Amino acid sequence: MLQNQPVKKERFINMKAIREPRYRKIAYDIAEKIAKGDYAIGSKLHARSTLSAQFGVSAETARKAISILNDLDIVRVVHGSGVEILSQEKAKNFLNQAQETSDIQTIHAQIDNLLTVQKTTIDNLSDSLSTLFEQTARAQKKSPLTPHELLLSQDSEHILKSIGELNLWQATGATIVAILHHDELVLSPGPYAILEKGDTIYFVGNETTFQTVKTFFNH
Repeated sequence: MLQNQPVKKERFINMKAIREPRYRKIAYDIAEKIAKGDYAIGSKLHARSTLSAQFGVSAETARKAISILNDLDIVRVVHGSGVEILSQEKAKNFLNQAQETSDIQTIHAQIDNLLTVQKTTIDNLSDSLSTLFEQTARAQKKSPLTPHELLLSQDSEHILKSIGELNLWQATGATIVAILHHDELVLSPGPYAILEKGDTIYFVGNETTFQTVKTFFNH
């Protein structure tokens, strides 16, 4: 518990940041002096007009500040006699509650900032990915005849079948332009060429063709 510890003034500097009314700030300042013992229990504060001059505010603002402390039984307004100090403990409680509220609002602000940063990061990533996809598509369009290559290293139901039997173009959109078979490169193999395990096929197609063909043979 922090009730028995001195309350430091700098703990409440952030009150302005959360747009606390001026009269509440004055109430905090007076409560802080009571909590620290600067205003002794049983002593009396100056009249509200003097307080308004001390804090540079209107008499009405000073009255609202005193009313907050009066409602919390931290002080008591004695008509014609000033403001009597009643409780150091309640002054500390008031300050502790104010600090907890300030901490919660600070955490909310930090979360909002993190979410804003995260959104900015995601937006930047999305822009970068879009740029990458566009550049990849442009590069593919500039050299559409650059062949992909795939080693047929796995057993597959499509091994030992001819290109024509596989209907490869219909299934994947790829056109086989060459086959490397036992160190022999066969160009334009045609529909009757048989594909064997260990062959490397060379084919052309769009930017998604390689993965489609790989899945076709390795499924």
